[in-house]
Amino acid sequence: MKKQNPIKLAARIKELAIDYVVILIYLLCLLGVNVLIYGLVLRGIPEFTMVQSQLVALLESVIPVILFFSYLDYKKPYGTIGKRKAELKVYYKTPSFFRSLARNTIKFLPWHLGHMGVIEGIYTEFESVGSLVYTNAGTVLGLILLGMGLFRKDKRHLGDLIAGTQVVMKK
Repeated sequence: MKKQNPIKLAARIKELAIDYVVILIYLLCLLGVNVLIYGLVLRGIPEFTMVQSQLVALLESVIPVILFFSYLDYKKPYGTIGKRKAELKVYYKTPSFFRSLARNTIKFLPWHLGHMGVIEGIYTEFESVGSLVYTNAGTVLGLILLGMGLFRKDKRHLGDLIAGTQVVMKK
């Protein structure tokens, strides 16, 4: 691992913006599929319990995105679409899909915590402790990960530290 990692902020912003657009495209496709299923097959949107809503969010959005990004980060040239366009790659001390999966699970955990908080809030009119805790935990963790990636000299966030990875410039 590099102790000093000279990744430019512009490269990271480009990476994040492109990956964000990739996720948005997936979510728009998912919306289209769900609209068709609910409209044509189920003849309307069914009523979900809070737990069912949590599972739908997890299984339809969070897990597929984590698996897709983990696969791209693990497969040569070791990077998501955004990393590839920004001339970045994930360096592995010891390459394994499990390390990529751990890294991406931690990276997307704030997003899932946000889902959990908002979904619980919808069902409890935002008066439950859980909605406040999940939403704020997601925000705080997201800011911690962002701060680590921007301000640490090695540019590693919590997921990188746990997985033994580091995002570096391609040579």
